[in-house]
Amino acid sequence: MLHFMLGKLKIGFPIFLAVQFFSFSGFSQSTEIGFGIGTLSYTGDLARTINLSQMQPAIQGYHRTNINTTLSFKAAVTVGKLKGKDNSSFDVFSSNRNTSFNIFVFEASGMFEYHFLHWRSSKSNLRWSPYFVAGAGLLNVSGHQSSFEEYSKIQPVIPFGFGFKYIINPRWYVGLEGVARKTFFDYLDNVSQSATSTKNYQNGDFSNNDMYYFVGFSLNYSFYEIPCPFSYK
Repeated sequence: MLHFMLGKLKIGFPIFLAVQFFSFSGFSQSTEIGFGIGTLSYTGDLARTINLSQMQPAIQGYHRTNINTTLSFKAAVTVGKLKGKDNSSFDVFSSNRNTSFNIFVFEASGMFEYHFLHWRSSKSNLRWSPYFVAGAGLLNVSGHQSSFEEYSKIQPVIPFGFGFKYIINPRWYVGLEGVARKTFFDYLDNVSQSATSTKNYQNGDFSNNDMYYFVGFSLNYSFYEIPCPFSYK
């Protein structure tokens, strides 16, 4: 299954990685590789707010290029599961629908990170900085046993959120990140306008597309280069 998804997404992550490496590396102070461990959660027709009990494990791998002291570009792959179910006490529609989902998601994305503090400046003593992150990506969804409507399993997403980084030393950083993913379709939960349940209750609100969220800790290695003192006058 993973091989199948990698094949269908082969135009996604490699493009982001190539653009980052060849276009930005000439201007960067350093490049980094890293991974993150966290959770995925969902909001949509089955859950109006994030349900902590339904969070699922997720992992992320990435390659980052630091363009200057405040701006970075990250090419990332995020893999994990999403699940949700109706709460019978929420409303009459949830009680009659009584449905759930449990799916596997694979995302390739490219994101810019803007750091609010000049933490990478050689003149700064700061070892940390909050940052804003936003970009674009492709999502592949698998695991629905049946579908009420035909739709592409590959969908565009817009990631955006905030994070925090801390420098352990010039080569190792740690971070905490919370990033929402806006989607442009209503079938993460396999519930939308076209699906009906008993007594013709509408299964979902087609006007509100589903969203999902990654929250996790990260550890990354920086290919730090010590400046040569003889290069300065």
